[in-house]
Amino acid sequence: MNDPKYSRRVLTLIFCLSLFNYIDRQVLYAVFPLIKTDLRLSDSELGFLASSFMIVYMCFAPFVGYFGDRVRRPLIIGVSAVFWSISTLFSGLVKNYGQLIFTRSAVGVGEAGYGTVSPSFLAEWFPIEKRARVMATYALAIPAGSAVGYLIGGYLGQRFGWRNAFFLVAAPGMLLGLLALFMKETPEKTQRSEHIPLKGYLALFKNRTYLLVCLSQSIGTFSVGGLAAWMPSYFVRTFGLSVARAGFLFGAVTVVAGLSGNFAGGWAADWLRKRNRRAYFVVGYLSFFLSIPFGVAAVLTSSLNLCLAMIFLAEFFIFAYSGPYHAAIVETVPVTMRSMAFALNIFIIHALGDAVSPFLLGVVSDSAGLPVAIFFAMIYLLLGGVTSILAGEAYKKDFHPA
Repeated sequence: MNDPKYSRRVLTLIFCLSLFNYIDRQVLYAVFPLIKTDLRLSDSELGFLASSFMIVYMCFAPFVGYFGDRVRRPLIIGVSAVFWSISTLFSGLVKNYGQLIFTRSAVGVGEAGYGTVSPSFLAEWFPIEKRARVMATYALAIPAGSAVGYLIGGYLGQRFGWRNAFFLVAAPGMLLGLLALFMKETPEKTQRSEHIPLKGYLALFKNRTYLLVCLSQSIGTFSVGGLAAWMPSYFVRTFGLSVARAGFLFGAVTVVAGLSGNFAGGWAADWLRKRNRRAYFVVGYLSFFLSIPFGVAAVLTSSLNLCLAMIFLAEFFIFAYSGPYHAAIVETVPVTMRSMAFALNIFIIHALGDAVSPFLLGVVSDSAGLPVAIFFAMIYLLLGGVTSILAGEAYKKDFHPA
């Protein structure tokens, strides 16, 4: 039995680390217009700047995942946080586009180490009947950190220049990383000392539920990553807002929608699971299908206020699947393979998601306009609803055939 007080302390520290994980990641997007002007970049080059981070992030994750199943995960979490924070600091010292690609790629190395091992580490501190809510709380850091990144980036970038935004967000991650080094490993992991050989991980490719969850998440990540990269620029170009104002508005909408959507999704999944074992997947496909009409409406309106309202509703629903799908992976993968499972999950969702969407939407924007690019990102969510339904069917047949 885990100590409830210690479990809550772990949740608090992991949440704070995740928060600065996304602050350090998303602050870049808030200052896109300033970097574009300063370094004289095209939209495609800006998009690749975001994609380069994701390419390194997803490629490094499996390497960390293999060792994450063999060593103390708090060690990986702490070292990774310190590394990505130092890399963020150096992002403000660059002189040209190539150097900025290098430093943002280094941020991807650190964040891959953290993102690979932290979900399973956190989930194992809590009983299964609470995991959807716990993982939803963990996932709250995505909208909250993104919003703070937009707010800090937009404000500091507008007032002091884009480099200062990177300087200020780097320090907290270093301190939190040092604290993480002293966390204990979970009893569940400590009691299972056997190690899976490398070829044993091929079993993940035979786990239909796991693969369909990853594919569904990749579709959501494609669209959310596209919105994260380009919505502040959309507000600047379409409604004539300043960089600071655009970052503030999109950040505020994102954090409120993300907080409420994550809580709603986690609570709904835990409540529904008492009645339906496929609850995680029911919440998942509803999340995708309900977000689409609001996202499409956002780019069809000429009213800023209506656009903000529609983006809020679209993000509210799309964030709802985060907690349930993290919990689904923990449930359907043995404890001795979970770090590698989340590592492969990271690779899949980013390789097919936001590693390519900022660049692809930038290409579409250059040729057809930014509204068309965002419209495409929202329609793509239809496929995520379909794969979520298939994931629920696979879960029923493979894990609960009775």
